[in-house]
Amino acid sequence: MADSDRRESPGRLVVITGLPGAGKTTLAVRLAASLSAVRMCPDEWMVSAHIDPWDADARLMIETTQHAIAVEMLRHGRNVVIEFGSWTRGERDALRRSAREVGAAVELRYVTAPIDELWQRLADRGRATRFGSEPIDLAEVAAWSALFEVPTTDELAQYDPPVDFPA
Repeated sequence: MADSDRRESPGRLVVITGLPGAGKTTLAVRLAASLSAVRMCPDEWMVSAHIDPWDADARLMIETTQHAIAVEMLRHGRNVVIEFGSWTRGERDALRRSAREVGAAVELRYVTAPIDELWQRLADRGRATRFGSEPIDLAEVAAWSALFEVPTTDELAQYDPPVDFPA
């Protein structure tokens, strides 16, 4: 059979949603290894390019680019783990729709922790400041929590069941 005759099966997209410090990267690394997936992490691209990870405009450009790359990878049979945070249902719906358009399975993983623990994890990682040393305080993390749209049962029903992976 010629390469052009071979049809690739679409890959699987795993969307990880949660606030900073919730454990998205920890889970994403484990999933990427177990699913032979490519991991899309805007924070890592931004830090490696010396861009402030809190720069919203730059983040949007990088997430848009990573989303487009992820769809192409899914189309060609690769598994992808996205750890954008995806704070709103609208963001998560857009990721799910684009993956479904290429026939990919899509799962949603929600990670969370108490607000004081989120802030402590950021502080422990040296992420409780922005470039230029502007501090992030506990009240700001609490404000983020108020903006975050927790996935509902109805939303979760739109996704495929999570794939189990070895511990």
